[in-house]
Amino acid sequence: MAVIRPFAARRPAPEVVHQVAALPYDVYNRKEAKAEVEKNPKSFLKIDRPETVHPDDFDMYSTEAYETARNLLLTAFQDGTYVKEESPVYYIYELVMNGRSQTGLVACASIDDYVNEVIKKHENTREEKEQDRIRHIDTCDAQTGPIFLAYREQPEISVIIRCIQQEEEPVYDFTAEDGVTHRVWVIDEASDIQALEKEFAALDQIYIADGHHRAASAVKVGLKRRNEHPDYDGTEEFNFFLSVLFPDSELEILPYNRVVKDWNEKTAEDFMEFAGKLGKMEPSDTPVQPEEKGTVGVYIKDQWYRFTFNGELQNDDPVEGLDVSLLQKHVLQPFFAIDDPRTSDRIDFVGGIRGLAELERRVAEDSVIAFSMYPTSIGELFDVADAGLLMPPKSTWFEPKLRSGIFIHELS
Repeated sequence: MAVIRPFAARRPAPEVVHQVAALPYDVYNRKEAKAEVEKNPKSFLKIDRPETVHPDDFDMYSTEAYETARNLLLTAFQDGTYVKEESPVYYIYELVMNGRSQTGLVACASIDDYVNEVIKKHENTREEKEQDRIRHIDTCDAQTGPIFLAYREQPEISVIIRCIQQEEEPVYDFTAEDGVTHRVWVIDEASDIQALEKEFAALDQIYIADGHHRAASAVKVGLKRRNEHPDYDGTEEFNFFLSVLFPDSELEILPYNRVVKDWNEKTAEDFMEFAGKLGKMEPSDTPVQPEEKGTVGVYIKDQWYRFTFNGELQNDDPVEGLDVSLLQKHVLQPFFAIDDPRTSDRIDFVGGIRGLAELERRVAEDSVIAFSMYPTSIGELFDVADAGLLMPPKSTWFEPKLRSGIFIHELS
C-alpha cells in the first residue's frame, strides 16, 4: 500500500516561473553552474548550488554555503517570487520533448514506504553525495528537487489526470531554452484528491526512476527529525518527500554511454584481438546506435564498429543480462582493469541526450575508445528492483529532466 499525499507547495508566481525553473543541480559542473546563474539571476540553481553566488575558491560544502541557500530561499519567499498554496493539493506536471509527452502527479511520498521497500530502488548511493543534500534539505527546511518515481500504469489514475487536463487551464505553460515544454495543473477538488489517494493506496510497488541520492537524503532528514521530535505522530511534513510519479507507459530511457581514457598499457590492436574472442566486430561507415540487446557501438581512431556479444555470454538474469553488465564484466574489467566504475577516474559516462557526436569529440580530445549502448528498458528497471537487486552504475538516463524550483515542499 503506497501513501501518496497532497501538500501545500510554495511555487513560483506565474510571470517568473520560466526564469526560476532550473535543471537538477547535479547536471552541471561548478563552472557551468556559475555561468548559468550569472546568465539568469532568478534561476533556482543559485539555491540548489549556493556556491554560484560566492567567489570561485569558496568552499561549496561549508556551513556558510548551506546557510546561503536558506537565506536565498527565504528571500524568494518574501519578495514575491513564490506564492503559497492555501491548502494541500496535488499537481499535474506535463513535460513535452521532441513531440513526446509524459505526465506525472506531483505529490509527497512516505519515508516509511521507502524504508519498508514499497518504494523500490535499483541503484546504490554514495555517502558523500548524500551528505551534501542532507545538509541542504535540513538547513533549508525544505525539499527543492522532486524525486522521479514510476509505477505500472493504472487506467483509473490516467483517466482522472486526463480529464483534469482537458477541463482545466494550466497554471503554468512555458517552454524552456532547451525546447522542453512544461505545463502544470492544480488538483484541488476534494473528490479528485480522494480518488487519487485511493488508487495509489492500491499499489504494492512504486519505483525510483531517477534521484536515488535525493530520495535517500530526504528520508534521512525525515528520520533525523523524528529523533529530534520523539512526540511526532506521523502526519508532520518531514515524514514525506517531494515526488513526481509517472506511469511506465509514458517513460523513455536513453542510453548511458561510456568513454575510457587510456588503453591500460595496451593498444587498439590488442583490444580488437580481445574483442574478437567475445563476439563479432563489424566496421560501420556510419555512427552506431545499437538497436537490439547484446549489441554495442565501438568508436576507435575515427572508425565506428558494431560489436555483438556471443550468444553464450548473454543471459536472462535481471542484472547480469543487462548490456551495461555485459560490457563491465567482459570488457571494462578484464581488459581495461576498471573494477569499480563508480570510483575509477579512467572512465566517464555520457548521457544519450548528447548524441554520438559527443562520443567522437571525447575520443578526439581526452579518451581512446567510446562505447554506445543499447538503452535499458523500464521493464528491466522494474525487474531488477522487484528482485531486490541493483543495477550497475549509470545504467539509465531519463529525459526530459524534471525542473527544480517549481514545487517546494516545506518540512515545518
